[in-house]
Amino acid sequence: MGTPDFAVSSLERLIAEGHDVVGVFTQPDKPKGRKHILTAPPVKECALLHHIPVYQPESLKHGEALPVLEELQPDVIVVAAFGMLLKSDVLDFPKYGCINVHASLLPKYRGAAPINACILNGETETGVTTMQMNEGLDTGDILLSETVTIGENETAGELFDRLAVLGGTVLQNTLEALEAGTLTRTPQDDAQSSYAGMLSKEDSPVDWTRTAQQVHDQIRGLSPWPGALTMRDGSQLKLHRSVLAPDLSDETTGCANAGDLFAEQGRLFVRCGDARYVELTEVQPQGSRAMDTKSYLLGHPIEAGQSVS
Repeated sequence: MGTPDFAVSSLERLIAEGHDVVGVFTQPDKPKGRKHILTAPPVKECALLHHIPVYQPESLKHGEALPVLEELQPDVIVVAAFGMLLKSDVLDFPKYGCINVHASLLPKYRGAAPINACILNGETETGVTTMQMNEGLDTGDILLSETVTIGENETAGELFDRLAVLGGTVLQNTLEALEAGTLTRTPQDDAQSSYAGMLSKEDSPVDWTRTAQQVHDQIRGLSPWPGALTMRDGSQLKLHRSVLAPDLSDETTGCANAGDLFAEQGRLFVRCGDARYVELTEVQPQGSRAMDTKSYLLGHPIEAGQSVS
């Protein structure tokens, strides 16, 4: 049971390792893009490519899955970014229950957007956890986990790709331990838990009075979606990538306030609230494509005293 790209890696690993994947549940096809073209979820595309039956219920609230499960008779259900809550009728159906692949080190960052949240909060490491599911939101017993270091300039999109692959590995290790009878369960410590709610475009505007580290973490934590945004000369500017610029001072730049701009040799810097600077390295002007800042500055030169807000 899974829906987006993150879940595809787990499904592909199951197939590659020779597990008998008897069926795939995923969310219904949804309209995408400006033309609202009905588009299949990535997991459905993967399943059909491997000739695996696909089921797309609108909901699982009223026992919709039970007739299919009774036909398929799965030993275990693997869940990865499915996007629907499972009730006890599904959780208790397989002999070995339901195992979830979650992109955080539980109990930290339960919820829908753990990859973004760990970067937004300045974490230096994260990982993947497999969990024996219960009816709570990511509250089940921990089975296995693996930790990775987050790069200082790594975006949520880049971390997403790494954790998706790692998810397949941790899942395979979990299933091997299950088959060997060596899998152990560790209850989560709720006192150490945190929640990562769904992102929205309301998270996008940058507050330049925050520290440079916080602004940098927001830019990379919201890349590629929904993206960090600022305003310059009444026009929206989307910020895709940045780095910290620890060697700049107000004496060098002539800046005095949060949001003040400084450009030099094709590089663009913004003063933040702690008097440190963020260097913007990839931006996207309103109505245009993403570009490096050297290209941006050719068409949008910075004058003394200009700022973003």
